[in-house]
Amino acid sequence: MRSVYRVLSVLITLGVVIQLTVIAAAWFLVLDDVDNGGVFDNNSRNWAHDVHSVVGAELIPLLALTLLVVSFFAHVPGGVKWAALTFGAVVLQIVLAFAGYRVPGLGALHGLNALAVAGLAQMAGKQAAKAPATPVAV
Repeated sequence: MRSVYRVLSVLITLGVVIQLTVIAAAWFLVLDDVDNGGVFDNNSRNWAHDVHSVVGAELIPLLALTLLVVSFFAHVPGGVKWAALTFGAVVLQIVLAFAGYRVPGLGALHGLNALAVAGLAQMAGKQAAKAPATPVAV
């Protein structure tokens, strides 16, 4: 279970990297469309926006919830704490995403919190990597 815990933490971190990459691509695609005579409005979407939505609203939350559940069985010292912090940061990320539509300044916090999600997931993975080979009582 410790290896599952570690893989999940790596997948969450990778998910954040994908998120950062595709949202940058999404907005550069929008700018390119506008430069070529397109119009930016409420219907302006592209494949990168769609990937950002699926990975951010479905995949990463599912991975974070799974990490939290696995943390109770993985016997990683501090594993439950790091999984709970990661899950909490993912929930905050979703809240900030929706709130950013009403208060655009919160969009900046959405970007910063993404880095917190990645950092917390990495800390969870480090805990699993340095855990002893035999299970430790939680």
